[in-house]
Amino acid sequence: MKQIRFRDEAGTTRTGEYDDGTITAAGRTYAVEDVEVLPPCEPTKIVCIGRNYAKHAEELGNDVPDRPLLFLKPPNALSAHGDTVTLPEGKEKVEHEAELCVVIGEQARNVDAADAADVIAGYTCMNDVSNRDDQRKEKNWVRGKAFDNAAPLGPVLASPDELPDDATISARVNGETRQESTIDHMIFEIPELIEEITQYLTLEPGDVIATGTPEGVGPLADGDRVEIEVEGVGTLEHYVVE
Repeated sequence: MKQIRFRDEAGTTRTGEYDDGTITAAGRTYAVEDVEVLPPCEPTKIVCIGRNYAKHAEELGNDVPDRPLLFLKPPNALSAHGDTVTLPEGKEKVEHEAELCVVIGEQARNVDAADAADVIAGYTCMNDVSNRDDQRKEKNWVRGKAFDNAAPLGPVLASPDELPDDATISARVNGETRQESTIDHMIFEIPELIEEITQYLTLEPGDVIATGTPEGVGPLADGDRVEIEVEGVGTLEHYVVE
């Protein structure tokens, strides 16, 4: 099953079941193009995993970490399917990063990897838009990763059974495939990530774990149309303006 959050023509925020371009909610049927699609959840934080694909670490000239590399994107970074992301002004290199995201379904603290499935509400797609100019100058990556609308998320929340174990993850810019891999190439798998993160942070319902990006990241420019697709989940689409 796939759920979608949206705002109807009256301005009411609703959650409905999504199926092939059609939404069913509150006894009505909507065409997805007739509503405003919202992020599929309202996270208090987005916990991101760096260098979780070996070939991506290699393409950036970095070592593979010996434990999950964590950083945060705050709620101001959130944007939705169909939104236009404004890139930071005056930067030479802002790049796309296609990511599978885990959405948390219940408050989670000190969760064992064996029990990780119990706290997962489902999965969605994210573009970890990254300002490399500043990322390379700072250790905490606030300017590089946490700027406004730097986390397009969506379009749907897919139930865990929808995601194949070897799901393809890809990024297309203006129809050109830039990234394509499978999630079974992750260095640290999702149960390990949940165990590690919840040793340090309490995850709240709606919080997001962005599980890292495969190789092939590349630059974004004014007017670009970006598609992030995860097999079994769906395709997130957004636009870029400088």
